[in-house]
Amino acid sequence: MSARTCFVVTDGRRGIENQALGLAEAVARRTDLRLFPVHLPKSGGLEHPGELAPDLWIGCGRAAVRAAALHRKAFPNALMVYVQAPRGNEQYFDLIVAPRHDRISGRNVLTTIGSPNRVTSTLLQAAGDEFKAELAKFPGPMAAILIGGDSKHHQFTPQTCESLLLGVERMREQTGSILITTSRRTPQTLVDTLQERYGWAKDTWIHAGDGPNPYFAFLQAADWICVTEDSTNMLCEAASTGKPVYRLAVDGKPGKFERLYAQLQGTGAVRPFLGKLEQWDYQALRETERAAEAVLEILPQKHEISKS
Repeated sequence: MSARTCFVVTDGRRGIENQALGLAEAVARRTDLRLFPVHLPKSGGLEHPGELAPDLWIGCGRAAVRAAALHRKAFPNALMVYVQAPRGNEQYFDLIVAPRHDRISGRNVLTTIGSPNRVTSTLLQAAGDEFKAELAKFPGPMAAILIGGDSKHHQFTPQTCESLLLGVERMREQTGSILITTSRRTPQTLVDTLQERYGWAKDTWIHAGDGPNPYFAFLQAADWICVTEDSTNMLCEAASTGKPVYRLAVDGKPGKFERLYAQLQGTGAVRPFLGKLEQWDYQALRETERAAEAVLEILPQKHEISKS
């Protein structure tokens, strides 16, 4: 049988694309599947679909929801899968992979703890190999500190930033090295302070967006992974490694995300950071694989219906 084709449909933002791409890659590990990332224009349409039509369509983000009606007409034989909650547009999709904390249900809904991601042992090993020479300069054990930024539900207030800086110092006292990565949302004042305090230190690697991104290499090298709670994607990615994960508190009103924190804590993966780094074991999160299995259960059915 020839390879199936999968469109991975997003607006191109990394956090959004990685959710859809993570699911697509998990399906591809189980069947012969060619992946085609589709970055939507601002209109939400598909400018030049050409002659290539997908067997599988996986979208994530509001732009993909806006495009879904057009794409369903353009590709009537494709299995339409959406990651996240489509907010009243469920009719366009054959399968919806939605975070459990969003509390949506339906015959075509599969709920998961958090969202799909790209983390696999193979991906992490490749990333570790890519940055092997740089990582070799830092003694172990290592703590990776993944810092997000302001969002609708979380604010990096001066109090939050001071607490994070204190946490970094506590981790530095208990480890051989710390590996820090910030995001585009991280307040520049916090980035500058981190650089001033630790940019010179031989036991600290700070990645603030310059050069190749060592994010997955940090996940591979770390003995502990510490994540600011505003970034649910990074929390779920960290929980997929099987390594101890600490949640770093951020000011704000997390709302529904409190349910996600509780779910992650219930798996044994994540604990709040209270100043001391400890080791523990748990079963790594495999929600991406579970979602991929659900896709493959209904993909043949969709094709049979399309042929009839």
